[in-house]
Amino acid sequence: MEAVGRLAGGVAHDFNNLLTVIIGRCEVLLGRVSSNHPMRPDLLLIYEAAQKAALVTRQLLAFGRKQVLQPKVLDLNAVIRNMETMLRSLTSDNVELRKDLTEELFSIEADRGQIEQVLMNLVVNALDAMPSGGKLRIHTCNVELDGSPEGFGFTVKSGPYAMFSVQDTGRGMSSEILPHIFEPFFTTKDKTSGSGLGLPTVYGIVKQSGGYITVASCPGEGSTFKVYLPGLCAAAEPLDENERITLAPHGRETILVAEDSDLVRQLTREILEVRGYRVLEASNGNEALNICKMYRGPIHLTLSDVVMPGITGRELVEQVVQIRPDMKVLLMSGYTDEISKAGFLHPGLHFIEKPFTSNSLALKIREVLDPPQL
Repeated sequence: MEAVGRLAGGVAHDFNNLLTVIIGRCEVLLGRVSSNHPMRPDLLLIYEAAQKAALVTRQLLAFGRKQVLQPKVLDLNAVIRNMETMLRSLTSDNVELRKDLTEELFSIEADRGQIEQVLMNLVVNALDAMPSGGKLRIHTCNVELDGSPEGFGFTVKSGPYAMFSVQDTGRGMSSEILPHIFEPFFTTKDKTSGSGLGLPTVYGIVKQSGGYITVASCPGEGSTFKVYLPGLCAAAEPLDENERITLAPHGRETILVAEDSDLVRQLTREILEVRGYRVLEASNGNEALNICKMYRGPIHLTLSDVVMPGITGRELVEQVVQIRPDMKVLLMSGYTDEISKAGFLHPGLHFIEKPFTSNSLALKIREVLDPPQL
């Protein structure tokens, strides 16, 4: 399992560069052809297939604990309540969905999107186990672990935890199946309906978030998955419910793009120039550093890949901020060991994951360039 995680990380960097180009070029072409153009259906199929390929890569990275997490202090109950409408839309009329949330729950420090993905995957897995209907219960409570391996099969870190469980009354799993459920590509579902990456993704996210996951199940008696996340006494940050802007914003700033892939760099330049930015290009970190030293005009932002020959994106950041302390920095990568070893970004750094769309890149750049309104 660890070997698969390392393999996924090694492949993801080059693979996500290619997907960035495929998705980006599809967007460019879709923007140039009319809605009734005969090529449009084919372009949409390519675009959708590339998006699905990107999802598979993200799932493998999650399993291998190689994702870049951006944690915040969260109220787990608030996250679950916020997802209730979406979860109910997944359930059929013959499934009873019940929430049993303990008040004054410990806060957790985690990536909200990843925790939502864990909950979604567990709920979908439970619904698949109840094709004829049943009961689905989501429960939260505070737990104090004493480090004992009892219930886990291994020694755990003692301390307070916020626990949430997803329990179903479905068909359950046998003792022969249970040891394999977190293995990638292992599935008991039909080949057309199961990728074998749902539970491995859950496993990877929970482990990378510093938590633990257990499962209890018997044939005909349903299954209960319990997720334990380290608890905090700190107040949770309010959930941001603002709707995303759908129109990609423009700008007039100067942006230095440091990217060793010619295809990705050319695409990024086109995405930015069509939105009004002045773009400077560097094919590696050393070239980007020289531009920062020699260019006489202002450079408002450096958009840099993390994995490059010569000096890396992180090393470039450390040096360019000394030369231009007012310049903003945005890192991009489909995979980076340097960031993922820590599990999350330094609070002063910004990151966008490859493959990105032209719209998501434009939105992220404005997020970095525009100071928050106090």
